[in-house]
Amino acid sequence: MSELIIRRAGPEDAEALCEIGARTFTETFAHLYPPKDLATFLAASYSLEKARADLANPDKAAWLVETADGTIVGHALAGPCKLPHPEVTPSCGELDRFYLLKSHQNGGTGGRLWRVIMEWLEAPGPRDLWIGVWSENHGAQRFYARFGFEKVGEYGFEVGDTVDREFILRRPRA
Repeated sequence: MSELIIRRAGPEDAEALCEIGARTFTETFAHLYPPKDLATFLAASYSLEKARADLANPDKAAWLVETADGTIVGHALAGPCKLPHPEVTPSCGELDRFYLLKSHQNGGTGGRLWRVIMEWLEAPGPRDLWIGVWSENHGAQRFYARFGFEKVGEYGFEVGDTVDREFILRRPRA
């Protein structure tokens, strides 16, 4: 497999961001939810309107991962922290989304994408960084722990009428 391209998404990428977002979430988690709940969540979370708003927000950044022929196989989104934790402040950053299709995982691209995201999140200077992760996603939890993230809380993550137990992870400012 040739090396995948990681690039910052721009306004012209809103539709591609919606499509890969819905596709990666579905590939990763669809087995957990009734179809109605999944459809409700995807319509709200990966709408064209939401993608355009995220891409237009100067406090957020999105990236696309693509093959040499332009096929989108992953994405990420970062910005101000919106997790429900009492220690979150306006200066905190959050990795909101970080997904690769399964067919493109474990080849080093996730680590490359991670470095790009962290560089962007840390550019304003030292600050607390946050991540929300599903309580049963042990692989992701191990990945984030390798980079200094620790569990500091929990909350309910709504997917339609289903509420998942989500962990709140934080890495204090360096």
